[in-house]
Amino acid sequence: MVSTSLLLLALALVAPDTHALLLSKQQASLPTNHGRRRTGSALTVRMGVGNSYGRLLRISTWGESHGGGVGVTLDGVPPRLPISVEEIQTELTRRRPGQSRLTTPRDEVDQVEILSGVVDGVALGTPIALLVRNKDQRSNDYDEMALKYRPSHADATYDAKYGVRAVAGGGRSSARETIGRVAAGAIAKKILKTYCGMEVLCYVKKVQEIEAVVDHSEVTSESIEANIVRCPDPVVAEQMIARVDEIRKQGNSVGGVVECIVRNVPAGLGSPVFDKLEAELAKACMSLPAAKGFEVGSGFDGTMLTGVQHNDPFYIDERGRTRTRSNRSGGIQGGISNGETIVLRVAFKPTSTISQEQETVTRAGEETKLRGKGRHDPCVLPRACPMVDSMVALTIADALMQQVAQCEVLAKQLPLPDGTNQLGQYTEPVIPAAPVIAPKVTASETKGPRDVYAEEA
Repeated sequence: MVSTSLLLLALALVAPDTHALLLSKQQASLPTNHGRRRTGSALTVRMGVGNSYGRLLRISTWGESHGGGVGVTLDGVPPRLPISVEEIQTELTRRRPGQSRLTTPRDEVDQVEILSGVVDGVALGTPIALLVRNKDQRSNDYDEMALKYRPSHADATYDAKYGVRAVAGGGRSSARETIGRVAAGAIAKKILKTYCGMEVLCYVKKVQEIEAVVDHSEVTSESIEANIVRCPDPVVAEQMIARVDEIRKQGNSVGGVVECIVRNVPAGLGSPVFDKLEAELAKACMSLPAAKGFEVGSGFDGTMLTGVQHNDPFYIDERGRTRTRSNRSGGIQGGISNGETIVLRVAFKPTSTISQEQETVTRAGEETKLRGKGRHDPCVLPRACPMVDSMVALTIADALMQQVAQCEVLAKQLPLPDGTNQLGQYTEPVIPAAPVIAPKVTASETKGPRDVYAEEA
């Protein structure tokens, strides 16, 4: 017992972020004191339950697709940050199902409730809990899937890992889990905008071979939201919509690529060597359902260039700051932001659940066939955009807070030497006036001396 306790203590010390140590007693053949063998218990430790992300700005999502609701706990939000239900709801509405024929017809309003951490529209600095209740579940659509595994879905692997799973809606493997991420991402975007006007935008770049060419300096949220496929190029958008419609009518699905940009990023975000900014962004984006690929800047196409073609030449801009003439680095060099626009892309596979018949096996190990039921996106890309930009915002905000905590805490006491050139676009904190929370007073407390004297008289 002593050695077991020490083991658990050591694990807790080296992995403080682990939510739980899952202990299982595995039957093993152990020797007895008499030299004979008996059946006993050996300790197996499984760690890392994987429902949390971030360090200083940390989220933990919870809930299943067809449970009572889904949500998130967000910790580390700076106190006094103005937060409104309307701002969060705007982002959730972009993610919600049933918004067009290109998305699942499941009809959910996805109305967010703030349970804690915000009073009178202002963050307290304590954990913020956000809840969205499920309303339009149809669990009987999944009766057959309780016995048969959906090809390329998480059914079989969840069974292999846990030995039990939430069949209806896919449980935690459903994209409905991302509601918590998008809700928290709305707050992260507010942090970035408040600090220095950072802006995170995401749009559909490619559906199969149909690809849009987008000017990163000109694209706006209005142009992205102008059509149901969320492509800022209206001509290419129509081609994308036609392709998804064609695939949808066949009872099939289609994938593609979204592109995300972050503008007005200060230089210095990200830490070598294991916490490089692109590594953190890759983990954040690849944790999303159906994500299959990630690249920054020139990405895989950059492998076709030579060094002189790929390098981003430096120059001094009109403000006297060091900039790059091109941006094949995608705003990140050496794992640290260089002050240029961050550019990344995420590839998403076609939705796994389709209405065409496919070969599969049962949970009991028998070969069979399955035709998917339920309500599913023929193309995940339009709804993937708010998911990606939310995870990017959370990652950048977390990196920003780490940067301020380490490198800016003594900036005034230990200033840079005179003549030190600044890297990247000119940025400085934007500090809006914080809302003043007036203390609530009673009627008697508002009366002046004359009122009191008059009453006494």
